[in-house]
Amino acid sequence: MMEKMIFGRYIPADSIAHKMDPRAKLIFVFAFIAIIFIANDVWGYVVAAAFTYVSIKLSGLSLRFLMSGLKPVMILIAFTFLLQLFFAREGNIVFELGFIRIYEEGIRQAFFISMRFTLLVFMTSLLTLTTTPISITDGLESLLNPLKKIKFPAHELALMMSIALRFIPTLMDETDKIMKAQMARGSDMSSGPLKDRIKAIVPLMIPLFVNAFKRAEDLATAMEVRGYRGGEGRTKYRLLFWKARDTFALLSLILLAAALAAFRFWI
Repeated sequence: MMEKMIFGRYIPADSIAHKMDPRAKLIFVFAFIAIIFIANDVWGYVVAAAFTYVSIKLSGLSLRFLMSGLKPVMILIAFTFLLQLFFAREGNIVFELGFIRIYEEGIRQAFFISMRFTLLVFMTSLLTLTTTPISITDGLESLLNPLKKIKFPAHELALMMSIALRFIPTLMDETDKIMKAQMARGSDMSSGPLKDRIKAIVPLMIPLFVNAFKRAEDLATAMEVRGYRGGEGRTKYRLLFWKARDTFALLSLILLAAALAAFRFWI
């Protein structure tokens, strides 16, 4: 399942989303995360889903590909769905069996929260799938530049986030390899009591942490050997240019927020 993880990977292409300024994409994704919480009815989520679908089409990626990337987080989405379904206690009772009661509001909230989670995964995945790690670093550092006046380590923070994003797929691949190696030795991580499953994870976590620390040390050594000294006095080989399409993308978010607010407060 780990090889299905797409978050953190970059897929080269020549789409509109790939050509956008990384600063616009960062603002776009962070703003979408805030705006999606305005939706609280069926039509609001229909509009948000349509907006996400258009964004996926503009990225040149297929919906099927993104759906396959949803599989690793499907357990979390299903758990959230069941949590809302069984613990929300508002509205009329729709189903009752013994102590299990499902209310109208439980079904509604379970659907909405699962939908919100799915759209957020799609949008955040689009950011990394259409933007190289170095572009994310440059964009984030550019957005944080005003904070340098108060001695905020903008370059270091941007670099740290970029490295973290870059190594997510690597760590997922590493986890998959170690799991398969442990299973080949007879370890059973998918069945048995919860206590035994937790014990089976320990042999997985130790080599994973050891390899992660070794990679971090190798990376730090390589940067030091090449004379890396942080962002002080550094110049940029790749310059960022804000174009009309970046402005249009952010304006579309304003329209989305207005539509969701209209469905929530006036319609």
